This record gives sequence, C-alpha cells and structure tokens, in this order.
Amino acid sequence: MPYSFNGIGAQQKSLIMKKYLLFLSILSTFLSSPDSLAQQLTKRAIEKDLNHLDKILLTESSYQGLNGYDYQSDFKKFLESINRDQISTYDFGVFLAKTIGKIGDRHAYIKDYEIRDSLYFPIAFAPYQDKVLVVDYKPEENEYAFWDEEFPYLKSINSILIEKLIKQLLPAEILAPEASYFTNAVRELRDIELVSRRLDFPIPNPLSITLANDQGVEKVVHVNLVTGIKRARYWDERFFKNPFRLKEEQYNDKESIAGLFSLENKIGYMQVPEMVAKEDSPVFFEILNDFILKAKQTDALIIDVRDNGGGTRDLIQELAGYFIHPDSVYVVNAARQRRTSPLTQDQKEDLHRRFLFSKEELDTREQLSVENFMSTFHPRYELDDDKYSDYHYYLLNGQKLSEGKYHYNKPIYLLANERTFSAASILVSVFKDLPTISVVGVNTDGSSGNSQRFELPNSNLTGKISTMVSFQKNGDLLDGVGTTPDILIERSLNQIFMKEDYQLNKVIELIRSP
Repeated sequence: MPYSFNGIGAQQKSLIMKKYLLFLSILSTFLSSPDSLAQQLTKRAIEKDLNHLDKILLTESSYQGLNGYDYQSDFKKFLESINRDQISTYDFGVFLAKTIGKIGDRHAYIKDYEIRDSLYFPIAFAPYQDKVLVVDYKPEENEYAFWDEEFPYLKSINSILIEKLIKQLLPAEILAPEASYFTNAVRELRDIELVSRRLDFPIPNPLSITLANDQGVEKVVHVNLVTGIKRARYWDERFFKNPFRLKEEQYNDKESIAGLFSLENKIGYMQVPEMVAKEDSPVFFEILNDFILKAKQTDALIIDVRDNGGGTRDLIQELAGYFIHPDSVYVVNAARQRRTSPLTQDQKEDLHRRFLFSKEELDTREQLSVENFMSTFHPRYELDDDKYSDYHYYLLNGQKLSEGKYHYNKPIYLLANERTFSAASILVSVFKDLPTISVVGVNTDGSSGNSQRFELPNSNLTGKISTMVSFQKNGDLLDGVGTTPDILIERSLNQIFMKEDYQLNKVIELIRSP
C-alpha cells in the first residue's frame, strides 16, 4: 500500500520518501539477485566449521573411510584455495555437499545454503531408458505429452551436452545407484537457474537447447525462461497415483486409505506410499490386516513400494507375519553401529526400533540361525572392532510373527523402482529371495543408516550423517547399491505420459500367464 503524506511536513515527507525508495531498492536487489541472499563467511569461520565437521565424521560417521575417500585432503585443499577475505555460504555449502556425497552415505546431506531460484524452464524432463525426454504437462487430461514429438530428446543446454550436465548436477548424490541418480538429476533440469549455478555457466533468456530424434538428427530451439509461478510441473509418477501423498492424519482415516487396497480378479494389490509407524497409524494397520485376511482366496499379492521414501520397519514386521512360514527363521539384515565406547542405552534403543538385536539378545533357535548365516556371510567391508559394535541382526522368526495370522503361501510380488528408498528399500531387500516372493520393477535406491543431525556453529549449515553400516543378506551394502529386481520391468512411454501403469500391468500379466 502506498504511503499517505497527509498531515506531515515537507522534511518528514522527504525522509519517508527516501526510506521508501531505499526499501524498494533493497527489495529489487533481493528479488533480482539471488546471490545477495548468500551470507559471507571468513576463512577462519570456515576453518572452524571444517574442524567441527571433521570431529563428527571421525567419531560418528559410519560410512566415512570405507570406500577409501580421503575427505580431510579435500578439506585442506579447499582451505588453501580460499584466496580472498570471504566466500559465500553457498560456495561453502556446495563444497560440503560434494564432500559428503563422496563418502557414500545415502542418508547424509548438507542444507540451508541454497539460493532462491527465479528462472525455470516452462517444460519438464523425464528419464526414458538412457535418454532425457522433454515433456509437457496437460492439466486437463492429467497426462504428459511430447513437447516436440518429432524431436523428443534433450541433447544439450546452452551448447553443453546433457551427459556432462547430468554427471555434475547432483554432487551430494554422486554415489547413488545409477538409475536413482539419473532420474533425480533429469527431474532437476527444470530448475535451470540451479543447474547453471552448480555448473557455473550463464543462462541467457531465451536459452538455447538442442533436441534430437532417434536417428540422431538435431534441432536448436530457443526457450523463454519463466518465473516460479509459470514453471513446468515436475514430471512425477506420484501424480498418476490416487491417493499417494497422504497427510499424517489421513493414515487414520478409513476413507482416505481405502484406495490403497484392492482385490480384483483374485489378485490383491496394496499401494504403500510411506513406511508409516504402527503406533501412529493404527487404522492403516487395521485395514491392512483386514485386506490380507480377505486376500486369503487370491492367486497372488502385489505390494507396490515404488516412490516410497521410507519411514519405519513396522510394515515389514506386519507383512512378515503372513509371508514367513511359522517354522522358519531368516536372518535378513546385519548391521554394526559406530561407537567410541560401549553402546549407550539410546543407541541400543535406536537399533531395537529397527528390530536389530545382538546375538546375545536372541533366543537359542535364533542364535543358531545367526551362526548358520555368519558361516557364509561375506560383508563388503570388514569393520574395525574398536570403532563399531558387534553385529546386530534383523531376524524374521515365523513362530513369533505369525501369532494370530495365517501363512499366505501364494506368489507375492514386490514392485519397486529407483525411488524406493530407506525403510522401503529395506522391505525389498529383506524379503528378496525368500520363498514365494519376487522383486519386480527396477533397482532400488537402497539406504539404511540410523542417521543423526548436526549443525555447524559458524555457517549455521545443518546436515545429517549415518551412524550405522547396514548390510544386505548377500554382504552388499544397501547404500549406493540398492536391491536388484528378480524380474526387470522398466517404464514404457505410456507410463511416462501417465496414460497407463505399464509396470503394474506387466506384473498382472505375469500372474495371469500359465
């Protein structure tokens, strides 16, 4: 609202006008120059923060040092490269994100350094095989379509090949499984100002992009960049699924979650958007149990954990009561907690919440299963006994889990994709290779780390690291590896355009095939 000058003198008017113009000038600078948002840090402040982070990584990070990466050498080089009085928090944050990413901890991150973007593409991008598909969202149909059907693929931006852009775009995720990294990076291309800042190239407006077709023929197009309100809608399969992203309270609302379950043509289907806690979501678990009871007469079950970002392991326990034979005991996950002394009570409770227990905490039958498991278990990394706890084991004991349940002995299909993460990727990993269970879809974005947050005192950057090393049954890590499907089912073009759920339909075909 404009100032009103009624009833004040000329000198006051002049002073108010100067302040108003100054305010407009500051506001204009704020909106037009994202770099103005970046706090400046002295070299001494950065050195203190690096020393602080160094202590955290040395004493608490579970994955630090396992893959041979020497972060301390990069700390030193970064300090030596600072040849001016101050650098921005953004530059420091980018460096730390790259550093954390090289450690190989998929739960780790650095945040609070990002700069507000103001320019975006009015088009979206989707991964298709090993290509970047340029797509346009059609809100009337709730579908995507080719932005340019004759030249559907993105070849370069501002004459920079897309392969180069992709490889450098997400430094914090550089050691993610290949498919997970590619999908996340492709989607991020929409935020072109962020891309240009990370790769340090100018973005004229309009901006030239090069498109290509399957024959390799190219076409240069100049695209007018837009502000946030006009930016394209991210390509995201979750828009296709209804419901998908539910609010916390909706998991206790029968009407909201009813659409997650279906029983049609003797096939049970369960969509799992999040790995919710049983204590917080009793209604969800009530409906889940009712669903599996009704599914007793089905020919097969499909558990869909695509795009599930994780949560707790409670759902694994609940499903295992039906999926594991009452006479069976399986060791399905082994982990070691980073420590500097005997495990604290809090650390033990964190492990127990993940259903991880030391051998001494198990009964005689379970201990025998652990001994059999360890006789053939070859972990990717042999860990230092002085720095890590003894192994803690996740066991699925059918006798304990099946109380009040029945054994579902028909085929079970776990449908996963490259955005199946954290506890959802644990679900896929622990059930893989067990009787009657098949993993279908694509490789998961595995991760399991018992993470801990921290704050750097001078830059005020916040972050998270894992404090537990988690192994799959075959000795592989979850982080950076994920779990491979037994049956590979990739997206079709129609699925990318949200015209059909091709992956789900293929699973149904598998079930119905003789």
